Formats: sequence, structure tokens, C-alpha cells
Amino acid sequence: MNPFDRNESTFINGAWEVGLGAAVLDVIDPATERSVARVGTTSSEQVNRAAAAAARAFEPWSGLPGETRARYLRDFARGLESRAPDLITLQMINSGKPRLEASIDLADAIATFDYYADLAEQMDRGQDAETILGEGAHKGRVRHEAIGPVGLIVPWNFPLVTSAWKIAPALAAGCTVVLKPSEFTPLAELSYGDIAKEIGLPAGVLNIVTGAAEVGKALTSARPLRKISFTGSNAAGSKVMAAAAARGLPVALELGGKSAIVVTEDADLDLAVECVTAGIFFNAGQVCSATSRLIVHGKIESKLLEALAERVRGMTVGSPFAETCDMGPLTTSAQLRKVEAYFATARDEGCDCLIGGHRLDGCGYFVAPTIYRDVDPASPIWSEEIFGPVLATRRFDSDAEAIALANDSEFGLAASIVSGDPDRANRLARRIEAGHIWINTPQIVYPQSAWGGFKSSGIGRELGPWGLASYQGVKHVTSAS
Repeated sequence: MNPFDRNESTFINGAWEVGLGAAVLDVIDPATERSVARVGTTSSEQVNRAAAAAARAFEPWSGLPGETRARYLRDFARGLESRAPDLITLQMINSGKPRLEASIDLADAIATFDYYADLAEQMDRGQDAETILGEGAHKGRVRHEAIGPVGLIVPWNFPLVTSAWKIAPALAAGCTVVLKPSEFTPLAELSYGDIAKEIGLPAGVLNIVTGAAEVGKALTSARPLRKISFTGSNAAGSKVMAAAAARGLPVALELGGKSAIVVTEDADLDLAVECVTAGIFFNAGQVCSATSRLIVHGKIESKLLEALAERVRGMTVGSPFAETCDMGPLTTSAQLRKVEAYFATARDEGCDCLIGGHRLDGCGYFVAPTIYRDVDPASPIWSEEIFGPVLATRRFDSDAEAIALANDSEFGLAASIVSGDPDRANRLARRIEAGHIWINTPQIVYPQSAWGGFKSSGIGRELGPWGLASYQGVKHVTSAS
């Protein structure tokens, strides 16, 4: 039997169950295109039982002191640490991530649980804060209380990470959870169920259901749930929002991006190369915040593009287990087909391909890191989220032009700025419409940060105290003085 096979892949009320869904997930290693596991799926009846288990567990869990919930969160962090070698290898096999990237993901998940443990410890001290009402005839108190059992749907590009960003604040707030991992990368998230059993998490606090769209549909329709938090594509997010709207449920949506990186003429060239390449080639460009549009000042355009092409020529693209690997494969065959379709569009449009623009020979979902120069803003290469290692560039001559180019997008998730003038960089940051902006640094997201975007990039914020607040309702108590 394959050691990765998980027939008992549904976790309900503190126990593993055989998935009773009709489908079986065939988990693929994207570097070899071989099946590495078969995972049973959850039936609609099991989804409803998972939601009911979360509902039963909600009152006792939310009634625990914040310090008690914090201990469980720290236990999750230590559980991830104890499994580090296996989880890193699993990420490399199931997602195609190079070892360094898989290690970064795991460290991010661990840090997230520890951070929300800190917030949970402080939570009770902030309750019943007094408010001033009118002329003093009444007094008010404010409480922040868990909103109830919640459904969490996470994507395939960052297993462990996006789930930690949702599970940790939800449990810290006092919510109970039903988690649906991606059908393409379900294996890493199943470790959360193993850890829950290991640490003695009360039954029903965390439940895990596996499967594709039909399981997500059952989850968004499960009546005991009081909120849905979704990370993924805009197309799927709109369906989640519609399903939640039918019952008036609150939703949090972290959706797509087509982020810009602006490089001014006084920027440090080496730093610019580092920020541009990391921003588009990390995780093979399968990052919602990938800075896939380079907006570079005309005075340094040729020099920067030449340096970028040189960096790309020196990159090693191959198996995550190779001794040197700068970029692994795309994670799914569907994503490979999507990126290849954009390569075809670029050829049809006559885009100036500086480097790349093709699938690599051999097995595996590998594509060449790609740069298109001076792309027309009307082209899909410039305006649509490709979700692959594909960079489109344009030049600018004034800051007003750079801002206009950066903001000419239906998305507003993130942006980067590389500039030798900190004041100028901050002026640009104030005017760019994006939820998270990096200045003179490659992309790094801390648990204390806010994460989320403007425009079509979603609704709400994750991480930081804002992530905790998203799983809480505000209760105001007014009484006679």
C-alpha cells in the first residue's frame, strides 16, 4: 500500500472516517506526473455531520478561557515542528516546491499558530471595555465574541499556510471549524487532524472534509455554519459568495491578483533584480500576490531587463529533489494547460518574448521562466492573472504614469516598489491601490501583517488582529447608569 494513501481521510468529531463520497482523489507528483496517493472523499452526509459536530462543540470551546485555547494553538505549532521533515518532503512531492520554499511554508504555518496563541492569551483582558454614551444616563460595554462554527476552504498553491491563516485565528477567537483542503493537495492538511488527536483537542472543534467542488458546495450549504472563509480563484469565489448570500452568511474572500512592481531610475539594480525575480518566480509564479507586471523607469529599462534575463538564464528549473533547484514545476496539469494557453496567446499577439515562453521538454509540469517586454496593456498577458512564472513589462517616464499603470487593473491585492528615495517610494505606496505593499524588499508576510486586497481581490483581511476580528462579532451592552 502506498504510504501516502489515506482511505480514512474525513475527520469528524475527533475521529477519522472512511470517506463515503463517490469520487477518489488521485494525488499527482507534478515533477513526475505519477500518482503518489489515492485519497477518499467526503460525502454530503458526512459534510453535514461535520458541520453538526462543529456546532455541538462551539459552546464549550468558545466558553474556555483564552489562555486554554492558546495552549492548544501552541500544541498545534509544536505538532507541526515535530513533523517538519515529513511535511517538507510531502510538500515537495505533492506541490512541486523546492526544499527551501517548502521549509518557508512550514515555518510560516508554525509562526501563525504561535502568534494567535499570543492573541488568545490576551483576549479575555480586553472584554467588557466601557464606552461613553450620551450625557451619562446610560453606560455601555463592548464584547468581542466568536461568531460560531465556520467553514474554511483553502487552495492548492500554499497547503499548510493558507489553512493555518484560517484555522489559528478561528480557534483563537473561539470558533469551531470545518476545513476543506484542495482536492489537488489534500495530504498536508490531513496532518492537522492527526495533530488534533495527538494533543487531545476537544472533539468537533476541528473537522476536515476532502473532495472537489461538490464537497465545497455541500460545505457552503451546511446550515449549522455561520461564516465561510475562502481563498482561491475569483470564479470559485463568486460561487461561494452566491451560496452564502442565499442564507445571508458573512464571507471572507481572498481572491486573485495581477500585482505591479514599480522600479524607479534611482533603484539599486541588484536589489531590483532580486525583488522582481522573487516576486514572479517563487512557487513557479503560483502566488496570488505575484508581481507579474513590471513597471520600470525608461532610464534603466534596458539595463534591468538585461540583468533579469541573465538571472533567468542562470536559474535551475527541475525536480525539487535535485541538488540545486531554483524553480519547480507547476502544481497541476490544469494549471500547465492554462499557462501554455497564455504562451499561445502571446505568440498570436506577437509579444516580444525576452526569454522563455514555452513548456520544458520531458515529463513533469515544467515551464520556462518567462519575460515579455513592452506588453500592450490591452493584452491578456498584461491584464489577466496567469498564475505562472510569466512577467510582463512596461516602461514609464513619470511617477504619475507609473501609478496609472499600476492601478489600471481590476485587482488590488499587492504591489512592490524598488526605489533609492524612501520619500518617493512612500508617496507611490500611498497612491497605489493595493492591500499590501512592499518597499525595497522581496515579498515576505508576517503573521502580524494584514493580508487582503481592494477591488476584485476579495473581501476582508486575514492575519494580524484583523484576522482574529474576522471570526468575532461585536456585542454592545447598554444599561442604566
